[in-house]
Amino acid sequence: MADIPDHLKLEVVSPDRRYFSGDVSFVQVPGREGYLGIFPGHTPLLSELKTGVVSFLHEGKETRLYCGWGFVEVLPDQVSILIEEAQLPQEIDVEQARADQKKAEELLQAKDVVDFEEAILLYHSAYARLEAAGKEEA
Repeated sequence: MADIPDHLKLEVVSPDRRYFSGDVSFVQVPGREGYLGIFPGHTPLLSELKTGVVSFLHEGKETRLYCGWGFVEVLPDQVSILIEEAQLPQEIDVEQARADQKKAEELLQAKDVVDFEEAILLYHSAYARLEAAGKEEA
């Protein structure tokens, strides 16, 4: 039986930037069908990511960032995350995210919603940005 690694090598990149590269003990990603928790030794997989929050433990500290769609490749000792759009908590415009969330809620409550799916996507994006920034409301 193969040895289980004690850490994962994590790479988080977007088309224009590297957000993180280093060793982590745990990664959580917003998979297409729900959040996936990844520990060292995880079974290999490839998954689409939906809008949500990527989080990971680096040197015992949790780091979160906004994920606006992407892909994850998991190997027993490595996780590669390719994100179309990402933001670190300190880069998130909390007031804009709250305004987007309010706009989405108004669209969803309107009797003549033109694009229900677009309103849902706006709401999920706003909520994920607030969650990544630690500013989500219960």
